Amino acid sequence: MKRRNFIKKSALAASAIGFPTIVPASVFGKNAPSNKINIGQIGCGRIARDHDLPGVWQHDVARIVAVSDLDSNRMTDGKSWVENHYNTKLGSKYMDVKMYEDYHDVLSNPEIDAVVISTPDHWHSQPAMEAVLAGKHVYLQKPTSLTIREGRQLADAVKKTGMKLQLGTQQRSSTQFRKAAELVRNGRIGKLHTVRIGLPGDPSGPDAPAMPVPSNLNYEMWLGSTPEIPYTEIGVHPQQGYDRPGWLRLEQYGAGMITGWGQHHFDSAAWGMNTELTGPKYIEAVAEFPRSGLWNVHGDFMVKAEYENGLQMFTSGGYPNGIRYEGEEGWIWVSRGNYVASASDPVSKENSSKALDASDPRILDSVIGPNEIHLQVSTEHHGNWLGAIQNENELLSPVEIGHRACSVCLVSHIAMKVGRKLEWDPVMERFVNDEEANSHLEREQRAPYGTNYVKA
Repeated sequence: MKRRNFIKKSALAASAIGFPTIVPASVFGKNAPSNKINIGQIGCGRIARDHDLPGVWQHDVARIVAVSDLDSNRMTDGKSWVENHYNTKLGSKYMDVKMYEDYHDVLSNPEIDAVVISTPDHWHSQPAMEAVLAGKHVYLQKPTSLTIREGRQLADAVKKTGMKLQLGTQQRSSTQFRKAAELVRNGRIGKLHTVRIGLPGDPSGPDAPAMPVPSNLNYEMWLGSTPEIPYTEIGVHPQQGYDRPGWLRLEQYGAGMITGWGQHHFDSAAWGMNTELTGPKYIEAVAEFPRSGLWNVHGDFMVKAEYENGLQMFTSGGYPNGIRYEGEEGWIWVSRGNYVASASDPVSKENSSKALDASDPRILDSVIGPNEIHLQVSTEHHGNWLGAIQNENELLSPVEIGHRACSVCLVSHIAMKVGRKLEWDPVMERFVNDEEANSHLEREQRAPYGTNYVKA
């Protein structure tokens, strides 16, 4: 039987007995009533449960049909949670979500159209590269990459394949961040000269002796491209519950809050600064790092970035969490307000509760005229991605913009490490005449894991 006829007959049979079948969205065509975008969820931890899964399943065009996690307990829990949602919403036994211990099996399944990647930071670029090369659209949690080189490899792979990759910088889908950027871009505070970003650091932690690896965790693969080190629970994630995981505080897997939340704020600031596809010319930083304990990412810090057009951007935990644009005729402040992406976000809502403010309230009431700059409108970030897959709208956070925002995070972190002012070339994506700083643009990858081992 030819595949087309087999799929058609299988779909009719499934419909007749009242159970859904998993069929790629491309089979039916964009406007067919059976059309769904079949989603595989890679990573079933805190951010998947609090943000990504609810973000996807609220849209009827999408259907989460598979989950994958290297922790079998979290994968089983994710399967049950997704099934319970659909069964409650659509009827008993509506969905049988497939489980895959290895995400590569998700990517090789031709029935899956797209994946959401909600893994630890060191497991972002590789599965995203492999996904687009396998013909899957991708929603990727930030930060885009662990290193500048990884980010460039990913951006090039997306460009080569033409797949739709959305970065999870969801502040772009919040009205206040778009409005602030539009007002700045249209000169409502005069010529912009300074941007101040409030971004917290992380506290140090206790010492942690090596522990036996839980039987439910594939720790060797979880380490991925990073060096092999002994397992500790506070260095990975809780075995009970979904509190903020300890890997976020280890430089082995990321850079701390400068990338963890930094990509959100640097991305939003670049929207207003009109620097989305470039980067700073000069960068310098000071930071405190823990002297003891397992966790070793930065604590208090200050970063100064200078751009070719004369703009200066200061980032520090000493500022309120959010972004302040300062111009010759006033200022605009924007933050998340009371929104939280996860119940364990490390900043209290009270510290950033005012979502939008200005030196003169009349600035915020200003109407953007039809001949002025209008930035893209999105009401929900996952929905914007799904709409782009259906060719109904443009991606709000495409990979090149995501890579550039992440690059600001990473060069800031490098400046913290080397402790001197650096000159950055955003075209060549290298530091000028500084081989020590350039040595931080990539990391050695532990075979067979890492972007260097992906066959592009």
